[in-house]
Amino acid sequence: MIRPFLASVTRISDLSPTNFTTTAIGRDYWDTGDYVVGKVLDTRGHLKAVELPDGRMIEIMEGDLVVGAFGNRVATLEAVGSWQSIDESGEFNALTAAGLFGKVTSLSPFISSPMRLQYHGHVMRNETKVTMRGSLSKIDIIDFDIPVILIVGTSMSSGKTMSGRVIVHLLSQMGLNVVGAKLTGAARYRDMLSFGDAGARAIYDFVDAGLPSSAVDETTYRQALPYLLSLIARDKPDVVVAEAGASPLEPYNGAIAKEMIRDNVKFKLLCAQDPYAVVGVQTAFQRNPDLVAGGAANTDAAIALVKKLSGLPALNLMDPASREHLGVMLRKALAI
Repeated sequence: MIRPFLASVTRISDLSPTNFTTTAIGRDYWDTGDYVVGKVLDTRGHLKAVELPDGRMIEIMEGDLVVGAFGNRVATLEAVGSWQSIDESGEFNALTAAGLFGKVTSLSPFISSPMRLQYHGHVMRNETKVTMRGSLSKIDIIDFDIPVILIVGTSMSSGKTMSGRVIVHLLSQMGLNVVGAKLTGAARYRDMLSFGDAGARAIYDFVDAGLPSSAVDETTYRQALPYLLSLIARDKPDVVVAEAGASPLEPYNGAIAKEMIRDNVKFKLLCAQDPYAVVGVQTAFQRNPDLVAGGAANTDAAIALVKKLSGLPALNLMDPASREHLGVMLRKALAI
């Protein structure tokens, strides 16, 4: 028997390669967050890395079995796909290396095609399918009253995670108990692990609330976010550095996340790929960010253009010389 590899979306479950059975079930019983097994097809010319529950990356081969979860991805710069688009052939793709499974419907010409897999069956126990939400422990939903440094972007790959690492590191050096969180996006454990490497004492994302991605209907997301916020609140951190993956205008429920934590946000960082994108976010949302970073602040010329177009300050956070100024801004925002 081929022992399956567990992708990182299984990290909230008690699954192991040997403690479940696999059964193919009818399409009418499929749903977002179902754990399923896919058999790897031709890997030539395709992305073939899988992220394990501990974040380690491995390269898989044809014929291997991988456990992931059905979900949706709507990335502006890479791939779009959903499990609902899987046709009668049962072939689908790994939409992320974390095991987010669905059929690609649109792909950027600048990236390799995602791994191809064949539906092998659902993960089952006692003739019942195993799901992400069904794997969650029962906890009390408690008030979330913690200061938040919120990082949003104009799109994916705009510099949010890099900026978050810098902020986590600075706050940790100030002696604060910092929790890192990713409120929206598509499953990938790597980003949150990097927050832990930067000094966060705990890390969480939407996977911890039972979602393979936050590209779900609004009702489902509104039910999941309080669970995630309660997990964070139980740790009693001094501050949360929270990243909203993609941008608030994309269908990842970023606008809902902002709404639900609005009263806790003490400092808002906008990461943008260019100065003109900053103006687009200003137009779309009423509240201006406190600072602009990312590609829009890569050079002095870019920083000056951000100021000219939007009136907002910008810092190149990849430049260590900017850290002192950022630290002053964070201390003021948190009343340290």
